[in-house]
Amino acid sequence: MKNLQQRGHLLTEQVNPYSQNLDQLSSLELVDLFNQEDNRTLEAIASSRLQLSQAVDITTESLSQGGRLFYVGAGTSGRLGVLDAAECPPTFCTSPELIQGIIAGGAGALVRSSEDLEDSWRDGNQAIASRHITNLDVIVGITAGGTTPYVHGALEAAKQRGAKTIFITCVPEEQFKVEVDLDIRLLVGPELLTGSTRLKAGTVTKMALNILSTGVMVKLGKVYGNRMIDVAIKNTKLRDRALRIIEDLTELSRDEAGKLLNKSGDSVKLALLMHWSNLEKEEGDRVLSEYQGNLRAALKREGFSTE
Repeated sequence: MKNLQQRGHLLTEQVNPYSQNLDQLSSLELVDLFNQEDNRTLEAIASSRLQLSQAVDITTESLSQGGRLFYVGAGTSGRLGVLDAAECPPTFCTSPELIQGIIAGGAGALVRSSEDLEDSWRDGNQAIASRHITNLDVIVGITAGGTTPYVHGALEAAKQRGAKTIFITCVPEEQFKVEVDLDIRLLVGPELLTGSTRLKAGTVTKMALNILSTGVMVKLGKVYGNRMIDVAIKNTKLRDRALRIIEDLTELSRDEAGKLLNKSGDSVKLALLMHWSNLEKEEGDRVLSEYQGNLRAALKREGFSTE
């Protein structure tokens, strides 16, 4: 054990002075303390606003040129990346290949702890190699404590292939340095349960990934105003949402909106373009394709009025 890496100095491993009597608190005191500490996540996001905006711009540029976004992590960090990637297809009708989550241990690690697998630098490296990463892709390495070998193996492989690399961690740079294109430090402080980074670190990571993926989808034209006009209509809830979007933006009746949605082939974006332009489905598809699916750009440059 003499070569075991010492990690006690890392911010995520330190003892939180406010919770040293955690096991003696009443349930209400415990909940109040969690609420107090969770405010640190908002502060951390605010402190990283410039870096997060840069991450949105870097990723948007890459994806607009045909690249892909990959999240890489182990344990909680890996699961959060997989979750964010999995939620993009139903929300934005993206291909499952566009945004992908890579977790140490594969799919099995999503439901069963495989924390020992995070120690393999080689596995992380091979995970990138096997996905044929190119210079158009973006690799986001996520590791709360900053040191996870699996993540660093993946980042090294990504750099060798010319991909853009983004690092998300919850420890300050002076505690762990890394050479990447963009370094995002979400400093939420020590956890109430010492070392349990599924708590504040996990929460702030989820917030950051929400901002990144949603921001990129907005920039790619998959949102009109604040409506998810590329929603994949896979169930009754989403069909209702699609109809309400059309109703709200066009002032059509529910029945008229339904007929328009059916005519468009269940594409809210295309339905809106058809309504405002009087184009048929095939021509509307062509126009949207010309503008890379950006409805607002198509409406503006083609001179179609939404009045």
